[in-house]
Amino acid sequence: MGSMTAGKGASERRTLWIVLGLNVGLAMAFFAIGAFGDSSALIANGLDNLSDSLVYAISLFALSRSAKWKRGAANVSGCLLIVFAIGILYDAWRRYVGGSDPLGTVMIVMALSAAAINSVCVWLLARLKDPDVNIRAANTFSWNDFAANLGIVVAGGLVAWLGTNWPDLVVGVIIAGIAAWDGVNILRDAHGEHHKAVHTDK
Repeated sequence: MGSMTAGKGASERRTLWIVLGLNVGLAMAFFAIGAFGDSSALIANGLDNLSDSLVYAISLFALSRSAKWKRGAANVSGCLLIVFAIGILYDAWRRYVGGSDPLGTVMIVMALSAAAINSVCVWLLARLKDPDVNIRAANTFSWNDFAANLGIVVAGGLVAWLGTNWPDLVVGVIIAGIAAWDGVNILRDAHGEHHKAVHTDK
């Protein structure tokens, strides 16, 4: 049983390191291309990937620790996502007031490239057996990153077609909303794990 647990932990650790590296790379690419393409949605996704990377790092730290540590890490993850969502809403408001000129074609190419990488993350995380609360959170992030990238593709097409910035801003706000909702769900999941542990102790 001990060797099986050790093997499971090593597999989770290896997967999280790979997903962490991919998300750090994506965040840097989103920031650079988002700044070049003047896109709120791309920068929002960059911040999303950066917050995901912090969460994966926290999850790696918690892997070899107690269930209490893992629940604490999940709570930090949920709070980070909510903070990230507030930051994105501020950026979208700033661009709405000050104006922006996003490049639709650039948005589409970057989002499709990121969607391909996110699909790899989803596949890697789905292979893990009996995931804990942090692995479940990581899987949620990857699925929603994938969905957000498809939204950016649609927004990029509308920006290129209509010659206006509002689709870019709308998708940025939607990504923020998804992040906030995910943060709340992760906090609920961690809270449920806590109650389950208390019930077990009794």
